[in-house]
Amino acid sequence: MTRILMHGCNGKMGRMITELVKNDDSAVIAAGVDTYTGVPNDYPVFESVGQCDVDVDVVIDFSNAGAVDGLLDYCVEKNLPVVLCTTGLSDEQLEKVQKTAEKVPVLKSANMSLGVNLLLKLLKDAAKVLGNAGYDIELVERHHNQKVDAPSGTALALADSINEALGGAYHYVYDRSQVRQKRDSREIGISAVRGGTIVGEHEVIFAGTDEVIEFKHTAYSRNVFAKGAVEAAKFLKGKTPGMYDMGDVIQF
Repeated sequence: MTRILMHGCNGKMGRMITELVKNDDSAVIAAGVDTYTGVPNDYPVFESVGQCDVDVDVVIDFSNAGAVDGLLDYCVEKNLPVVLCTTGLSDEQLEKVQKTAEKVPVLKSANMSLGVNLLLKLLKDAAKVLGNAGYDIELVERHHNQKVDAPSGTALALADSINEALGGAYHYVYDRSQVRQKRDSREIGISAVRGGTIVGEHEVIFAGTDEVIEFKHTAYSRNVFAKGAVEAAKFLKGKTPGMYDMGDVIQF
């Protein structure tokens, strides 16, 4: 049995994971952390992670960037693995994540779904052929109107996957409105759309002369992310310190 501390338990993803784990015989939410404690839960909820005194095996984090530093310190202090799902982290925080992984297991993924992580792999293969053949590369991501960070962490992960396959020779362009010039052949354009209740859409376009190849992933429910996070938590229990990702969990 994997005992989980749900960090951000009363947010949308926290509530979804809570309901999902109720039907999982191999995991249990042992405690939660959330600044909003007005939601009834079947487990104790603390306003800050430092207040938590419940024994757990692993932490799942779906909170906000401002809470991540304290969580990482807590995980090191308690020697706890952490599934880090919060996006929009600063460069300083990402560096701290790397240092934390030297002491405890950290699984960080911009997206927890099986489909997106398969897409990351497929894009590397496509980029080696199409990028080297001179195709222009564009990403368009769409999310609900409540999402505060842009572009999404998943969009950046997709771009990074492509760029890694191409030897890191490309740079990212987020806004062309301030520069009047032709497109650079070594750029990856990333556009963000915010509106309505879109759960998450990511489209990757390879545009060549007289043909276009597109890869697209659409999430119709946050449940795909919840399932991935729970499987990641069960995987991470008992692992040695280091950085992990969903590729380690899924093992394509």
